[in-house]
Amino acid sequence: MTHSQTRIRAAVMRGGTSKGLYFLAEDLPADTATRDAVLLAAMGSPDERQIDGMGGANPLTSKVAIVSRATRPDADVDYLFAQVVVDEARVDYGQNCGNLLAGVGPFAIERGLVAAAGDVTDVGIHMVNTGQVAVATVQTPDGVVKYDGDVAIDGVPGTAAPMPLMFRDTAGSSCGALFPTGRRQDVVEGVTVTCIDNGMPLVLMRAADLGCTGTESCEQLETDAAFQAMREKIEAIRLAVGPRMNLGDVRSRTVPKMCLVAPPQAGGALATRCFIPHRCHSSIGVLAAVSVATAAALPGTVCHEMAVVPDGAAPLLAIEHPTGEFTVRLALGEGADSTPDVTRAGLLRTARWLFDGEVCIPARIWAQGGKS
Repeated sequence: MTHSQTRIRAAVMRGGTSKGLYFLAEDLPADTATRDAVLLAAMGSPDERQIDGMGGANPLTSKVAIVSRATRPDADVDYLFAQVVVDEARVDYGQNCGNLLAGVGPFAIERGLVAAAGDVTDVGIHMVNTGQVAVATVQTPDGVVKYDGDVAIDGVPGTAAPMPLMFRDTAGSSCGALFPTGRRQDVVEGVTVTCIDNGMPLVLMRAADLGCTGTESCEQLETDAAFQAMREKIEAIRLAVGPRMNLGDVRSRTVPKMCLVAPPQAGGALATRCFIPHRCHSSIGVLAAVSVATAAALPGTVCHEMAVVPDGAAPLLAIEHPTGEFTVRLALGEGADSTPDVTRAGLLRTARWLFDGEVCIPARIWAQGGKS
């Protein structure tokens, strides 16, 4: 049968608290510009409703994972993350996404890139955006990916199979150093901040310094007129720290993320409200949580003294967010100057395969070598 649109094999998966399209790299154009045009059309951008595409009118549901066989010996697959901007004709590759990462292992097994190996299968994932490797442990009883289970994560209804993720060498993955300014505190636009990158470039600010409690709802922080000056200050800080964090001009980038921190309210380590970078996250990103937990555990940051960090060399830190908490396990060691250091980080996510089929785009954008 002949079709008037180009049909591209894709899956829709929930990874952690995000949702997106998953593609094999071989099913997309090799040319970056054409690929970006395809992804924009698939998601329905630019349009704040994304009504003509698969996007959900929110940055958390306008994401893409592009997966292929690994190009390095210490991984099984390559994972390129693409943030499709909702209301702009732009695709951003300047960051990882640790939530969609949770779906990469199952997707790689389902698509035949990795063979199931017993009841659990470890999948080494090269995060192409920043060059680091994560290991996902996927439940594969009888050689089949298991999605049902009894693990609950805040921000997702119900329960699912556990998906432990361990990160290797994420410190400075985007900015070149864990503390890219060379300091654990900086004063920017009159506000004391901590700039950190342990997998996600993040700027931490005490909520009280910006006239907040750090317990406000996302809707309040995004739309309440009382916080308009705060929103403008946060963006001014973001633009000012971009070059200092080795990210350059970040005016049109989705990093760094901006995070308000406050003392914990529900028995966790720290309370957070994250901006990504302009919308307030309904929870918190995976790698943002890792960066926050790292800052909480290390002396000299804006949040260390207010944080409640359990004793021991492998503490579990519950990072509170608007819809619950996100638990991060840190491995603590001793740095070169005999001060505490974070050597590894891990966490628990879940994922679910939602749809398998073909996404359709206008053939004028990409005709797949004349096939449409």
